[in-house]
Amino acid sequence: MRKCKNCGGTDIDVDQARGDAVCMGCGSVLEDNIIVSDVTFVENSGGGMSAVGQFVAGDASGITPSLGGNFQPGVGRESRAATLQNAKRQINHLGHQLQMNHHCLDTAFNFYKMALCKKLTRGRKSSHVIAACLYLVCRTEGTPHMLLDLSDLLQVNVYVLGRTFLALSRELCISAPAIVL
Repeated sequence: MRKCKNCGGTDIDVDQARGDAVCMGCGSVLEDNIIVSDVTFVENSGGGMSAVGQFVAGDASGITPSLGGNFQPGVGRESRAATLQNAKRQINHLGHQLQMNHHCLDTAFNFYKMALCKKLTRGRKSSHVIAACLYLVCRTEGTPHMLLDLSDLLQVNVYVLGRTFLALSRELCISAPAIVL
């Protein structure tokens, strides 16, 4: 049984599709770039066999032609993978505007993955959930950012973001420290 190095938790989410192992207790990435080397074959219309699969760049950012021919970019890509890739891109975009470091951006992405696993993204705008995850990192890491900063960047009412932030912190059981001015 695997244990988290950070919190000692045993609830580890190993996702072969994403290629990572994440602690569901604290959100730490325990392992990434897990490679799956399964090969599947299908029969094509001519009676021959074709290998099914897809080459993925080492950072999973680029997709190259798949095995088996008839490649169409984006076709066959899982919705969840597309959602995570889009979230990662938006987190990095907003985080860089706030000059947040890479560790904070990774932690925010882990919070987003936890929220996605617990279905907390349903019924909420993705930009609001992403902003709430970034603000959750700001509070837990003690960075000098305010919810108002994210509200200004997104042109969204600060109270709307506040509701999303409170819902995420409550449902993910993450206690955000109080701000000391």
